[in-house]
Amino acid sequence: MTKIVLTFGLISGVIIAALVWLNGSLIAAQQINWDRAELLGYASMLIALSMVFFGIKSYRDKHAGGTIGFWKGLKVGLLISLIAGVIYFVGAWSYGATHPAFVDQFMDAYKQKMAADMTAKGSTQEEIDKARGEGEQMVKLMRNPFIFFCICLIEIMPVALVVTLISAALLRKREILAVGPA
Repeated sequence: MTKIVLTFGLISGVIIAALVWLNGSLIAAQQINWDRAELLGYASMLIALSMVFFGIKSYRDKHAGGTIGFWKGLKVGLLISLIAGVIYFVGAWSYGATHPAFVDQFMDAYKQKMAADMTAKGSTQEEIDKARGEGEQMVKLMRNPFIFFCICLIEIMPVALVVTLISAALLRKREILAVGPA
């Protein structure tokens, strides 16, 4: 199981890290706006986390005799996801380290969007100023590697959990992409 978890976790992690760099470059070049960046970010997670499905399938087909229980599939998928999450953090952190102005530009754009959204909803200037102050605190927190690591995991793990649950549920059925006769 270790080899499959490491292999598919590393593949998934490299995919998400590469897509983080692509997404960051598109944002920095102002090729995409905030809404599209968020959509692209979650689409990137889904693409990368598709390796969870293939990792569980590989374990089922190569090490479990063509069958796998839901809980074993869940375990394999979550371990793959955890490795992908760690590499996601490494990719995001390394992008920020090599592009130091990006974090400030990104957070400024986020705060502007947030203020515009709040204004459109009729928020008072006091509420907007309070939200901006909270945004500044978030920027300071994100500069701490441990806090940023936690934020990255909080961001990717809900998507990973959904992908893992679906994959484990589907692949417990022998006839789903069976190898050889079912």
